[in-house]
Amino acid sequence: MRDSMVSQWTDWLGDRMTAAPTIPRSTIEREFRLLFDVLTEMVGPLRREVNAVWHHVCEHYGRVASARGLAAGEVVEELQFLRELLIRELAPILVAMRARQGMAIMLRLNRVIDKGVAVAVVGYTDALVATLFAQNGVPLSSTKQDVAEVERQLDLLEQELQAVSPPIK
Repeated sequence: MRDSMVSQWTDWLGDRMTAAPTIPRSTIEREFRLLFDVLTEMVGPLRREVNAVWHHVCEHYGRVASARGLAAGEVVEELQFLRELLIRELAPILVAMRARQGMAIMLRLNRVIDKGVAVAVVGYTDALVATLFAQNGVPLSSTKQDVAEVERQLDLLEQELQAVSPPIK
């Protein structure tokens, strides 16, 4: 289910996925899968344990969005696409539950996404400020090192999630 939802999410984003050559599509899709994995845990019984991981993943998402050349509003919009996708995909499942249980999951999911949006915007802003101070507003000419660093950070975030939650299959 996760992979099909990631595929649908990337399809909705269209040209944004390939507009900036700095971060390859496969890396962005990997980050989307990580967001889904952490989000899944955030509405489950391990939500307190995974809360710090969610914060780190969303902040990283914002930083990567900056490297992709997105505007701050586009970061918010991408996560709103995620919200809409989840509502559409989970609606049949939630309707089958008791009303109180389904509503509680939906409210929790929306709170988690709202928090994720805020943290992603902070990560995005931090990355822009760091660029302005470190490079006088001029991006680096070498992107290979940036991609390798993003991949390394994703490895660390995935390990952080695995440390508090069993892998999702």
